[in-house]
Amino acid sequence: MTIQRGKYRHFKGNFYEVIGTALHSEILEEYVVYRALYGEQKLWVRPAKMFTEKIMYEGKEVERFRFVE
Repeated sequence: MTIQRGKYRHFKGNFYEVIGTALHSEILEEYVVYRALYGEQKLWVRPAKMFTEKIMYEGKEVERFRFVE
């Protein structure tokens, strides 16, 4: 799975910057490493499958994170 670096918008409205991807050392699952572009600008990780999935929100199917730039 290829996840482009850059700015993304979470379905709830906040913006994040994808820094890259990383592999879990034991199970080799791919994770996305990203930074909040608000507040304390904390770093986060999330399984790549979850980062790219579509979810139901307010009765509509939407991307959890949508690439912006």
